[in-house]
Amino acid sequence: MKEQFEATLTGTDGPVDGIVNPLNLKNYSQTYEFKSLDDTLHLVIATDNKGKWHRIDGTDPYLSGWIDELAEQVTVAK
Repeated sequence: MKEQFEATLTGTDGPVDGIVNPLNLKNYSQTYEFKSLDDTLHLVIATDNKGKWHRIDGTDPYLSGWIDELAEQVTVAK
């Protein structure tokens, strides 16, 4: 599992820079946490048993597109 890395999500007012950390959560094979540098956004995504990414925790409101955007950056960083 890759260690911490930097990522950027597309926010409504511009890019949201943050740090991604892998998590070890029971019942999930892959879990990653994104925390924005300004502490305004927190997003945790994980794969289900079919490999599909889902949001399992984080701040509200959030943009549903962030799940795919973060999953793609996780895949590239591996």
